[in-house]
Amino acid sequence: MPSRSNRVPEPIQVYLTRAERGALDELAQELGVSRAEVLRLGIDALARQRARSFHNVFDALVGAFEKPSAPADLAERHDAYAADEVRRRSRRSQRRSS
Repeated sequence: MPSRSNRVPEPIQVYLTRAERGALDELAQELGVSRAEVLRLGIDALARQRARSFHNVFDALVGAFEKPSAPADLAERHDAYAADEVRRRSRRSQRRSS
């Protein structure tokens, strides 16, 4: 990804609730940056988090062949097993946030 100084700015219009605007203003003031920079930082952080979580799904499959309980069709159906792991993690995180 090019550095911030090498990027060509692209204007975008976003509608925020009062609470979102208040949070944006507070973050900008606390961090000492513009509201636009807060949004950029948030997008970057979310993108990094998603990239990490995608690869973390496969952590459950690493070394699985060494376990006696490993499914015999793991090599053929690894996508399905990874999708199941994503669903399990999603349910766990939803329970924690409720």
